[in-house]
Amino acid sequence: QLISDGSVVYAEALWDHVTMDDQELGFKAGDVIEVMDATNKEWWWGRILDSEGWFPASFVRLRVNQDEPMEDYSLKVEGGKEDDSSSGSRRFGMGQTTKDQMRTNVINEIISTERDYIKHLKDICEGYIKQCRKRADMFTEEQLKTIFGNIEDIYRCQKKFVKALEKKFNKDHPHLSEVGSCFLEYQTEFQIYSEYCNNHPNACMELSRLTKVNKYVYFFEACRLLQKMIDISLDGFLLTPVQKICKYPLQLAELLKYTNPQHRDFKDVEAALNAMKNVAQLINERKRRLENIDKIAQWQSSIEDWEGEDVLVRSSELIYSGELTKISHPQAKSQQRMFFLFDHQLVCCKKDLLRRDILYYKSRINMDDMEILDVEDGKDKDFNISIKNAFKLHCQDTEEVHLFCAKKPEQKQRWLKAFENERRQVQLDQETGFSITEMQKKQAMLNASKQHHTGKPKAVTRPYYDFLMRQKHPTLPTTLPQQQVFMLAEPKRKPSNFWQNISRLTPFRK
Repeated sequence: QLISDGSVVYAEALWDHVTMDDQELGFKAGDVIEVMDATNKEWWWGRILDSEGWFPASFVRLRVNQDEPMEDYSLKVEGGKEDDSSSGSRRFGMGQTTKDQMRTNVINEIISTERDYIKHLKDICEGYIKQCRKRADMFTEEQLKTIFGNIEDIYRCQKKFVKALEKKFNKDHPHLSEVGSCFLEYQTEFQIYSEYCNNHPNACMELSRLTKVNKYVYFFEACRLLQKMIDISLDGFLLTPVQKICKYPLQLAELLKYTNPQHRDFKDVEAALNAMKNVAQLINERKRRLENIDKIAQWQSSIEDWEGEDVLVRSSELIYSGELTKISHPQAKSQQRMFFLFDHQLVCCKKDLLRRDILYYKSRINMDDMEILDVEDGKDKDFNISIKNAFKLHCQDTEEVHLFCAKKPEQKQRWLKAFENERRQVQLDQETGFSITEMQKKQAMLNASKQHHTGKPKAVTRPYYDFLMRQKHPTLPTTLPQQQVFMLAEPKRKPSNFWQNISRLTPFRK
C-alpha cells in the first residue's frame, strides 16, 4: 500500500543473497534495499544503487522507520554534518528530535504487535483448543498436546508480559518509556518457547495428517469462523510463537539504535537485547539438537549387529569420535576399535576387515558411572604392560577399569577434552531441562529404518522449514507489512519455474 501511494519503502537484508540468475538482486546481510514492487508475496522487486532485480521477501525485514535517512543518524551527528535545518536537530511537536520520534515508532510497534499477538494466542486457545476438547470423538488429549504444544502456558506468560509493558508505556511521551526492564524480568519465562519450538515440527506433521480427512478440515474452518478469526489456516496461527520469540532481538536492536546513552532505559535495553539473543540462541541450539537425532538414528541403522537399547534412549548428541586401542583384562589383549562418545554413553564398534566403511557393534560404556584418569607413559601396574598416550575409564561402584591408548599425544588430549565436554553437556541439559519426547525418538528411528530398508542414501530429510515458508503470515497489518523473520533456518530459494510464471505478469525488466 505504501508503494502504491508513492512512498519510498526500504527493507534491511537479514541474510546474504547470492544471485542465481541475472534478473535477481544480490546483496549482503545489513544492506538497505529500496522495495519497488511487493505485489508478489514471495519475491519482491528492489533496487540498490544502480542495480535492480528480484529478491526473496523472506531474506529481508521492512524498516519500522521508513522516513529514516539512508545514513545512520548517529554517524551523521558525530561527523558534524548536521545543522539546525537538518533532520538530526529538527523538532517534532513538544521538543521531540528525530531520534526521539524514531524511538517512539519502535516503542509503538513493540506495544501494538504485542497486543496483536495476545489476540492471536487467545483465539488459538479459545477458538481451537477449547472446541477440540469438546470433541473427544475426534481428538485425544495426546493429539492436542502434539498439535498445540504448551501454547496455553505461553498465553498465560504473554498476558503478564504485556501488562508489564503497558505499565511502563508512557502514553504522553512514548519515547520516554522504559521497557527494557520488562524483557529482563521475563527472560527466564521466555525459555518455555523452547519446548514449543521443539514440538512445532510434530505439530505440522500431525496437522498435515489430520487435514487429509475432510471432517477435520471442516471442523478447523468452523472453529475459525466461530471465533471470527482472520482468514489463515490453523498451521499459520501455530507459526506465530516461533516467529515472535525470534523477532524480539530484532525489535530490541532497533530500540537500542534510537535510545540515547543518557536515556534511563539505555542500560536495560542493552542488557535485554543480550538476554533475548541468549534465549533465541538457546532455542536454536535445542532445535539443532533435535535435528541431530535424525542423523544419530541414521548412524545407528548403518551399524551391523546392533544390540541393546537404541542410542537415542539416553543420548541426543555426538560429542566426539575416533580410533583408539582398547586393552582388556585378563591377558591385556589389545584391540583396535572405533569409539563414538555421545552424552551419557561411549559406543564401541569394529571395522570390517575388507569393507572399512562397514562397522559392527561391539559394546558400550555408561559414562554416568565413570571417572576419567590421565595415565602417564610407562609401565602400568593394573595391566602390567608398557603404555603410551593412555587414559583410563574407572567405575567407582564396580571398580571396573577400561584402558585406552591413542596413537599421538594430541589425540589423547582431544579425547580428554571430549570427556570434559560430555559431562558439561549432561549438566547443561539437566539445568535447562532439555529432553526428547518418546514420540520424537520413535519417529527418528522409524525414518531411519525406512531409509535403511529401502536402500535410499542416508541423507538428512528435507527440513520442515520448506513447509513453513509456504504459510501466510498471521500478523500482517493493513498499513505496513510486518515481514516474516526466521532465525532457526535460512529460507528456501525461489522455485526454478518462478520466471515462467511471473515474467509475463510484470512490467519490470532489468
